[in-house]
Amino acid sequence: MKIEGIELRRIEMPLVAPFRTSFGTETVKKILLVRVVTAHSQGWGECVADAIPSYSSEYVDGATNVIRDYFIPALAQSRDIDMWDVAPRLRTYKGHPMAKAALEMAIMDAQLRSRGVSFRQFLGGTVDRVPAGVSVGIMDSIGQLLDAVDGYLSQGYVRIKLKIEPGWDVAAVAAVRERFGDDVALQVDANTAYRLHDLRTLAKLDAFDLLLIEQPLPEDDLRGHATLATELKTPICLDESIVSAKSAADAIVMGATSVVNIKPGRVGGFLEARRIHDVCAAHDVPVWCGGMLESGIGRAGNIALASLPNFTLPGDTSASDRYYTTDITPPFVLHEGHVTVPGGDGIGVEPDPAILDKNTVSTEWISFT
Repeated sequence: MKIEGIELRRIEMPLVAPFRTSFGTETVKKILLVRVVTAHSQGWGECVADAIPSYSSEYVDGATNVIRDYFIPALAQSRDIDMWDVAPRLRTYKGHPMAKAALEMAIMDAQLRSRGVSFRQFLGGTVDRVPAGVSVGIMDSIGQLLDAVDGYLSQGYVRIKLKIEPGWDVAAVAAVRERFGDDVALQVDANTAYRLHDLRTLAKLDAFDLLLIEQPLPEDDLRGHATLATELKTPICLDESIVSAKSAADAIVMGATSVVNIKPGRVGGFLEARRIHDVCAAHDVPVWCGGMLESGIGRAGNIALASLPNFTLPGDTSASDRYYTTDITPPFVLHEGHVTVPGGDGIGVEPDPAILDKNTVSTEWISFT
């Protein structure tokens, strides 16, 4: 596949409400989009790095720079490139999986569009809709939290995930269970906010029949997670710790996790995400698809990934209006607790030019000719 050029487009999308985690609060999502243009098609990728290096060491400005100054020149040494070339050609450069994933996604999208193949078909998806969960941020009060959860359940979401941190954990979970009962599929996400000495607090969560506790300890503390797994009844799920198929296998063998959250951007792209899915399936470890407040472009790919057979738990595959009043693509809509997997070629969606331009901060075109 001969690439003619790549566009780097920075956009900003206001959130419908502030989204707070243990890392901080977001009110506007700053996104880097990558558009790959070939003679026969174009493809879109989305970089999920945050505006600041909080969730990971990557951030939007840094991702833009490394793609422009290093990754594109490495790929441009030959115009004839396909999706399988991206990771090997960029292996010289350490880290930056979110930036690499954005490039791989755009090239994959262009390549699959030219072949008339959807992401779901290529990845091996087996269903045409996936169950949708929702992530509920840290609130100013328990009352505000209960109102938010009530609204999401009324909309039909089949799983609730509560963000937690020290001081906002047991009481919040207890209030949700008391108000909405034991039938609600409920899990919590700590985003590395705890340490092993917080075991007593985390153990109190066992009383609430949670699906899982996601990433309670720092990403490099697999031993600590393995210890927690022996002390808690609630399953431990890893997110930030899982950066590759190898790291997933290591964590499983160590007993550090019994559930895995797969985010394509965090692991370097959809090809590695599929490998992680396969490794987990081989070990009978269920997986689910996490989210990074993606626009419709990134969300389309995530939903296709979540159609693979070992995605047996509802993911953060929310409808577009969970985060954005107006998405840059046709919105994903919740229906009977599910969202539909795009069936068109590639990621199956296209951004609306007018909405895209309205939210664009800058564009940069890099020619391969």
